[in-house]
Amino acid sequence: MKLALSIALSHLLSRRRQTVVSLLGIVLGVAFFLAVSAMMKGSEDDFIHRLIDNSPHVTVYDEYRNPHAQPAEQLAENGAVEIKGVKPRTEVRGIRQYKQKMAFIAGLPGVRVAPVLVGQGILSFAGKDIGASVTGAVPDLMKNVSTIDQYFVNGTLDSLSANPGGIVIGTGLAEKFRAKMGNNLTVTSPAGVVRTMKIVGLFRTGNAMYDDAQTFILLSRAQSLFDRPNAANRFIIKLDDPAQATAVARTIEGNVGYKSQSWQEASQDIMSLLKIRNTIMYSVVGAILVVASFGIYNVISTVVLEKTRDIAILKSMGFHARDIRLIFVIEGAILGVLGSIAGTGLGLLFMAGLEQITFKTPFNTEQTHLPIYWGWEQMVLAAGFAMASALLAAYLPARKGGRVQPVDILRGAA
Repeated sequence: MKLALSIALSHLLSRRRQTVVSLLGIVLGVAFFLAVSAMMKGSEDDFIHRLIDNSPHVTVYDEYRNPHAQPAEQLAENGAVEIKGVKPRTEVRGIRQYKQKMAFIAGLPGVRVAPVLVGQGILSFAGKDIGASVTGAVPDLMKNVSTIDQYFVNGTLDSLSANPGGIVIGTGLAEKFRAKMGNNLTVTSPAGVVRTMKIVGLFRTGNAMYDDAQTFILLSRAQSLFDRPNAANRFIIKLDDPAQATAVARTIEGNVGYKSQSWQEASQDIMSLLKIRNTIMYSVVGAILVVASFGIYNVISTVVLEKTRDIAILKSMGFHARDIRLIFVIEGAILGVLGSIAGTGLGLLFMAGLEQITFKTPFNTEQTHLPIYWGWEQMVLAAGFAMASALLAAYLPARKGGRVQPVDILRGAA
């Protein structure tokens, strides 16, 4: 092994310029692999983090995932049954016995839950009517499952508790009305109930659709407004471990019966898009290392071609084909190891530089840093891919060198 290593080093040092060029290819390949993958993974984690923070981990709706089977279908389960003109029975929507079901959910480990009553209403002010979503909530419980309190520019969610007849609206909706804190809005529900409510809080999330159409009032006031006493039509749930949302949703749905949707299920299209983006990203950065490995292939192929007579002498001295292959594979391994180490260092510098980049969108007053992922697994992946490319690039000419027949070469030289 020591002799093979010595011969491999002498081969690389005899062609220093080509060796350095091949080494630089691996170094830059690993560095760009780390920089690009850190940006892509960092942006993915940042997006998911924002998605998880600003959305419920699990939402329980006042509906069933699968419609109830009709009596005729139950009677002739395996028969050819056609039912026409069936109209669902008119019933009051809402989660039945929601307080008992909420108590069960709250008893699950690592789970926080809040009941809400969501409906549509017409808000009127100064002769202008605008439709909006009206959410009845319990402030003390809502703060545990929502980040809305972080986005208030005036007042807080607790302002509803201090002002039972109050309403909290988004700044976009306030601008449409040209309304301010303390102004009274008229809210009309589909049930025909009209209430006058005072603006006690303003929030701005940066999501125009949310800020322009979302309002909050007390749950008891919403029940009165929508003429649905003692009713709630959703549970908003936050978990200590968001990754367990799918399992928790399945447990809740199996026990309470109502449709329970995890954030992963609600964002299936986004998660699929992220997987496709990752596939493209790893294909591109992997191609960089594959291209860099051609430099190693070129160097070792040239060495095999130039050292054919030396290989023949070694084989005539008792070296086996596997020993010859080992020499050239060691050359590739040396380039791979050195390139991975130096490339990882350069990649970390690139990542540190990228993390200092800040930018500001036209509608955002705060500067945002480029999100960078610093996970060690990215470094292991980059080094592993570089080593695999280097060894494969070295093995192909090494196999050719192992096939050299010493008799033919030495006879031709004589």
